[in-house]
Amino acid sequence: MAQIQSDLLHQDGIVIDGLVISNWSRDMFEQMHSGGLTAANCTCSVWEGFNDTMANIARWKKDLAENADILTQVHSAADIRRAKVENKVGIVLGWQNTYAIEQNLDHLRLFRDLGVRVIQLTYNTQNLVGSGCWESRDNGLSDYGRDVVDLMNELGILVDLSHVGDTTSRDAIAHSQKPVAYTHCFPNALLDHPRNKSDDMLQTLADKGGFVGVVAYTPFMPKGDGSTVEDVLDGFEHMIDLVGEDQVGIGTDFTQGQDVAFFDYLRSDKGIGRQLSKPMTKRPDNPIGLDGPAEYPNLTVAMVKRGWSETRIRKILGENWLAFLEEVWGS
Repeated sequence: MAQIQSDLLHQDGIVIDGLVISNWSRDMFEQMHSGGLTAANCTCSVWEGFNDTMANIARWKKDLAENADILTQVHSAADIRRAKVENKVGIVLGWQNTYAIEQNLDHLRLFRDLGVRVIQLTYNTQNLVGSGCWESRDNGLSDYGRDVVDLMNELGILVDLSHVGDTTSRDAIAHSQKPVAYTHCFPNALLDHPRNKSDDMLQTLADKGGFVGVVAYTPFMPKGDGSTVEDVLDGFEHMIDLVGEDQVGIGTDFTQGQDVAFFDYLRSDKGIGRQLSKPMTKRPDNPIGLDGPAEYPNLTVAMVKRGWSETRIRKILGENWLAFLEEVWGS
């Protein structure tokens, strides 16, 4: 009976993923579609500067055109609702760094108009805006960073703090006139890791209306490659117990199709410098039972088996994200 109920819930519900950084292809898009995904924040820039990011967005525009039978671009919350009605996957273009604007704030206006609606302030280390979570000394949000946050607020671009250092994050939470998010993270209380977030930081963000997306990325989880969908739910329940069920959603950090070279790139300072952590020998395993976008329905099954109410399940699957993005993006 639980399986039938979960199938109906998943099929009927809005499902939003706060971060996917996979190797984009038709196969990947079909996995997202078959998994019942309504919309996702899809990374199109990390260490790339202006020109390379423009090339990445041009590639996305081509992918959107060539896969228009199952994809549609998202510029607004209304576009997410439309994607659900049309049975398509809504693509939100997002960045995991502010590198691409370089030193020109006006570039934000251009990229917003192209569809970039989520931007992380820093990626692991220092940039012009502030410090990342792997930087040895976090000096906080720079004056330029405050200008960046101000314009992102004005333009309706979500401020993401997932890879941002705690001091810079506190400054951004305090300075932003709109709520901000950890689009993809896991509780430090369950595993002490530089990328996980302490209860104090989670509460600080939530107290100003912020949002938390919970990862299904096994390096951030206590059992590593042996993690299961149940361990993902443990992360959700910790977040919900801490900040309530209205400010939590999915943020898997799925990396389908990526290779070791891609992770070396991500985990090198500025993409080309010193390694920030031990080199990987393979792409980390996805949680058992949640092995990529085609298996989003298994997350709903697990929620039902945990005894979550239908209201909570619908919120966590996507209704919370939708309400939050509508608030931040505006109409």
